[in-house]
Amino acid sequence: MERSAAGTRLLDCMRRAADAGLSRGSAGNASMRCAAGMWITPSGIEPQVMQATDTVTLDLQGRVLEGTLRPSSEWPMHAAIYREHPDALAIVHCHSRHATALACCGRAIPAFHYMVAVAGGESIRCAPYALFGSTELATHALRALEGRRACLLANHGQLALGATPEAALALAIEVEELAAQYVAALAAGEPRLLDAAQMAAVVARFADYGPGRGDQPVQSGSRSSCDGRIV
Repeated sequence: MERSAAGTRLLDCMRRAADAGLSRGSAGNASMRCAAGMWITPSGIEPQVMQATDTVTLDLQGRVLEGTLRPSSEWPMHAAIYREHPDALAIVHCHSRHATALACCGRAIPAFHYMVAVAGGESIRCAPYALFGSTELATHALRALEGRRACLLANHGQLALGATPEAALALAIEVEELAAQYVAALAAGEPRLLDAAQMAAVVARFADYGPGRGDQPVQSGSRSSCDGRIV
């Protein structure tokens, strides 16, 4: 894939994230892994005026290889994830309302609903606060993502990984919905949490869940979201 094609997909991802209410203004960013490192959206440009050609190509040490604009300030976090998570091919970072509200309280999303397992485990962790764009934030995010495909970032927002920008965005939308449900549950009382065994069973079920053909079950070891997209 060339930068122009990658830019088109990333631009579409950012515009869909804005339309879904996941980010406002120029907040948020998205990237895709490439042979040279990654393609990432530029810094400080709203999706409505962003062009596919604004995408920047970086190596995983942050050197600009192609593009004339400044890359997203969160490139160190994206690069760190690509270095440590070889299965991550795309990343979406956004400031969605409910996920950010929980992150501003330093709250993880616990196993109040079985769909929390869509992020890969029994909770969606909240990484400690660090300055945006810093290597410290990248380190915190990596720890929160151990065994997970999404996390919250304290006093900041949320982060989701996927095999494609579309899959990463779908997961970010799911995290925001879970965050909204958890906020509502907290307002109603103290949510009942599923235990570790119950969540382990859900995670195992997700491993082969999806609308595959009856005579061709999903291959063992594949990871899928709740609706069958491989993420």
